[in-house]
Amino acid sequence: MVSPRPHTAREEGGPGPGRLGNVRALPRAADDALLVERLRNGDARAQATFYDRFSELVERILVRVLGMDRELDDLHHDVFVQAIESVRKLRDPAALRAWVISVTVNTAHATIRRRQRWRWIALWREAEPPAAVARARSPEAAEAVRATYAVLETLPADERVAFALRHVEGMELTEAAAACGVSLATIKRRLARAEERFRVAAGAHPVLEEWMEGGGRWTSPRRR
Repeated sequence: MVSPRPHTAREEGGPGPGRLGNVRALPRAADDALLVERLRNGDARAQATFYDRFSELVERILVRVLGMDRELDDLHHDVFVQAIESVRKLRDPAALRAWVISVTVNTAHATIRRRQRWRWIALWREAEPPAAVARARSPEAAEAVRATYAVLETLPADERVAFALRHVEGMELTEAAAACGVSLATIKRRLARAEERFRVAAGAHPVLEEWMEGGGRWTSPRRR
């Protein structure tokens, strides 16, 4: 059984996130094949390197899909626990980054489904604003990001994830399909349904009008 996310120096009072206490990480230059091999052998230094290498990516994908969620830290932790525990299932070590994205997307998707099943949605607006809002160039753009996630909360899980990966994270269709573990045709269908639902729901949020291109296509305020 793999232990939870290793205590970082930040949690132990030390400097900076992503440093695992007194455990010295492997050199950044270690290739993915070697990293995967050492992860499979339970190497603590490899786990440190794995966390350092993918921590920001995992957090970004979670925020893109879920917004600034109250469970973000726990979900971030869960992604690494699941990834380390299931790393033996990774067939191609060269696909490590894509596999990590897939584990992250699956975690976010499961969270959405769980909340929909229990008719509970996290009130993230009461927490600190997501990085996309914090970096917004204007109050209007920040409000557009908030309105975007208000609309996304109304979408079915499959469609919300597809929309967020494509339009908020900016993934190519093939990358989004791989992250969701579906075919290109399936991700296109999900995205088309999501875009239509989003276009209709966005009508209740005048602030989003500025971000709707001709024909009702949405463009992310974070990417302008």
